[in-house]
Amino acid sequence: MKQRVRKAIIPAAGLGTRFLPATKSQPKEMLPIVDKPTLQYIIEEAIESGIEEILIVTGRSKKSIEDHFDRSVELELELEQKGKKEMLKMVQDISNMVNIHYIRQKEPKGLGHAIHCAKSFIGNEPFAVLLGDDIVDAKVPCLKQLINTYDEYKTTVLGVQEVAKEDTDKYGILDVKHIEDRVYKVKDMVEKPSVEEAPSNIAILGRYIITPEIFNILENQEPGKGGEIQLTDALQTLATKEAIYAYNFEGRRYDVGDKLGFLEATVDFALKRPELRDEFMEFLKSKCDSKEFSNKNQNIEEAAITIE
Repeated sequence: MKQRVRKAIIPAAGLGTRFLPATKSQPKEMLPIVDKPTLQYIIEEAIESGIEEILIVTGRSKKSIEDHFDRSVELELELEQKGKKEMLKMVQDISNMVNIHYIRQKEPKGLGHAIHCAKSFIGNEPFAVLLGDDIVDAKVPCLKQLINTYDEYKTTVLGVQEVAKEDTDKYGILDVKHIEDRVYKVKDMVEKPSVEEAPSNIAILGRYIITPEIFNILENQEPGKGGEIQLTDALQTLATKEAIYAYNFEGRRYDVGDKLGFLEATVDFALKRPELRDEFMEFLKSKCDSKEFSNKNQNIEEAAITIE
């Protein structure tokens, strides 16, 4: 009988160069969307999906990640003395969310190497991987959708969605056979192919359920694209040993590792907040109505109306 998925890995060792200078000393995973770090959204998704233990793979200059999810005795005391009970509870809830462990990836050798760093933490269990560049807004948490699929097929499941054909060179792209509803069987995969060489526009988007057999493959995996140990390459080898499925998850996915995606997420999540929504909506509409923006930004008003 297959074990259930109860552990997750969150790789967070990247330098975040696309957000310089903000990330010169601040981890990109701690950049806030409205008032919550992007990493906290990822961890909350994992918890809502039933994950019990999380390992965050960090690098240098990432200490603020550990500080954020640890207790802050001084801050708690200050809030308690000032009678700010709601804020106190919010701060305490962050440190009590789930068991979080940390390990450092000492060299930037790629996503596959980061996952291999978690071998002793995972042991011989299936596990989840959540990449911090992808936030998914969904009624059923994205990872939960994948776990449900794993519970049915009992093997590795990749979270996917269709992307624009011209963007296939940014992702791991799959060659698949449709099985049922949103489920595909993976025939082949390639890491960041050129538009001409892409077998489809079905892309792996930051969520995985992987069987522990992957660790033996990563142990001997040769560097691939960009001279790094690519997780996609290891999964390709795994596909020769066991069936791998893909699940086209429901929900709006934001690439918050990209500046435009980060701004889109910030706007949409702000509009979902009752205390911000009305005034922020008026601000966006005023921008749309101004002569400077009227021709360029009609899509902002359309997006706001859609969310209404």
